[in-house]
Amino acid sequence: MEQSAVYVSLEFTPNPNTLKYSVNRKLIEKGAANFIKKAEAEKRSPLAYQLLNVDGISGVMIGKDFITITKSENGDWDHVHKTASETIERYLTTGEPVLTGDDSDAQTNQNAREIEKKIQKFLDDEIRPAVAMDGGDVSLDRFEDGIAYLYMQGACAGCPSSSMTLKMGIETKLKALVPEVMEVVSI
Repeated sequence: MEQSAVYVSLEFTPNPNTLKYSVNRKLIEKGAANFIKKAEAEKRSPLAYQLLNVDGISGVMIGKDFITITKSENGDWDHVHKTASETIERYLTTGEPVLTGDDSDAQTNQNAREIEKKIQKFLDDEIRPAVAMDGGDVSLDRFEDGIAYLYMQGACAGCPSSSMTLKMGIETKLKALVPEVMEVVSI
């Protein structure tokens, strides 16, 4: 069966140092894979590794059907955008897998406590789809002593509005849903 042509479309995010590239392919089943170190990308994602080797790119997050690129402080958007777009299209045209090995950074622990399961379900069902639209992801790191520690990735990491999203949106809703949650903190 012949695959259709690869389409890569640019979307701006609330984070001025991050761009989202939506693609007409399913890249991973669930969650997101975040890469800021070339060594980690080299082991787990040939595409992220190629992107991190582009001058001016400091971070790559791969979501279900998008890739978020974070520019370094000294990166030039014209060069970063042109090279990232070409690299993504060229790689996806090969049909090679985007990730090798584990295809998710999601914190899924078979023995997670019920509270962690509730928090994770809330994040998966209500928060992650919304932040994915802006090129980001949020995952649960851990829950202890009434505090939910969340890991902000992609466009959410360093976004000027992420602290408001975290406190006014996620924390307020999570406290109402899971009374054991006293506070939500970004790590």
